[in-house]
This record gives sequence, structure tokens and C-alpha cells, in this order.
Amino acid sequence: MVLPDQRSGKRLTVAYDILRLPRLAWLAWPLRVVLFAILIVLALPYLLTPLYAVVDPTSTVMLWRNITGARVERQFVKLERISPALPLAVLIAEDGRFCEHYGIDFKELRAAMADADDLGDARGGSTITQQVAKNLFLWGGRSFVRKALEFPLALWIDLVLSKRRVLEIYLNIAEWGPNGEFGVEAGSRRAFGRPARDLTAYQAALLAAMLPNPVTRDAKAPGPGLRRLAGLYTTRAARLPEAAACLRQNR
Repeated sequence: MVLPDQRSGKRLTVAYDILRLPRLAWLAWPLRVVLFAILIVLALPYLLTPLYAVVDPTSTVMLWRNITGARVERQFVKLERISPALPLAVLIAEDGRFCEHYGIDFKELRAAMADADDLGDARGGSTITQQVAKNLFLWGGRSFVRKALEFPLALWIDLVLSKRRVLEIYLNIAEWGPNGEFGVEAGSRRAFGRPARDLTAYQAALLAAMLPNPVTRDAKAPGPGLRRLAGLYTTRAARLPEAAACLRQNR
């Protein structure tokens, strides 16, 4: 036997549950939309990468500068229209084991981490493929989050694209001047007044030495430090032509 007060209490409980269900469903819908949007953003780089085997991409920095109205100068040039001295100089300066690793140079990474307190303080160890991943899909600065996204992307880029294409993209999206000069063609014409196909070995080394900071390092007016680095890269490139062997194999 159910007493009247008990029946009243049950009716109130059922009514409360009925009223609460639509509210929970309403709250779940935005959450699902947000989660779906996050998944799309995370998957997009992996979907775009195969297209970049034939489509010439732009970097996130270039896109941002275009959106904000800042100057962007870039002419995409194929690797065969670039002086062979430049790819070799860039590999010597930035990623000497480019032809040996699979997007991440774990040997160099371990050495860089050994000299740092944590990942945020690490210097060096970043391959050209990782820089392509960062420049195309991520943001600047050092953080665990960016590195966590960058590592699998670099492995995927190396798997999907040829070494030759990865370096070709890098040379055409890297920043090579203090006023929106992107890509080696714009950088070469600004610094030396000549196209990238006509660069000498020393001029190529000067451009390679600019890459860590094209705002403070200027191949057009190189200081003693930049000239010293260029001389070092020129000597190393002459001794280690095999550093670019994979580029010839991927023709």
C-alpha cells in the first residue's frame, strides 16, 4: 500500500527527472560540436599533407600577415631552379642528417635535451621536417603542446612526401628577410639582386646562416658573425656533398 504522501513524492521525483533530461541533452549538444571541431582541426593537417605533394602551400605566418595586411613577398620556385649550393648549405646549417632520419632526428634530440633542463629550454634538435610541420600547421614558440603535435606531424610528412619535396617546401616558406620576404627567391633577390638559381656557394651559405633569425641576421649586409658562419658552412658543404644525396635520388 502506497500512502498519499509517498505517491506525491514519487510524482515530484519523476517530474524533476523529466524536466532535467532536456537540459542535459541541450548541454551535451554544444559539447559534441566542440569535440567534433577539435577533431577536425587535429585531422586537417594529416588530410592536407598528401595534397602538398602537388599543391604549393603557404605558412601560417604568411597567412596571418595576409589577414592583417602586412607585407608578404613570395615566389614559389622548384628545387631544380635553385642553385644546388643552397639546399646543401641549408642542410649543413639546419639538419645535417636530413637524408638519414624519418622526420625526427632522435640522436640530435637526445643531445639537445641533455643540454637543457626541459623541453621548453631545449635548443637545436629540430629537423627541417619538424620546421615544415610547424610553419605549415602550428605556431612559433616552445611548448610541450606544440611539440606533442609537431612530432607525429613530422613523421607523417616524411612518410607521405619525398625528401626532395619536403626541402622544396621548406625553402619556399622559410622567412628570408626582415620585411615579409618568404622563400629563397625573394630572399636571394633582396640580398643579392639575383635569382636563386644564380647563387654562389658563399651567397647560399650566407642565406643559410640567416635562417634562425632573418630579422637580426642580414645577408645583404652581413656582420662578422654571419660571415664567419657562412665561411664555416661553405667549408663543410665542400667536404660533405653526400648530405644532399637523397635530393638527387628523389628526382
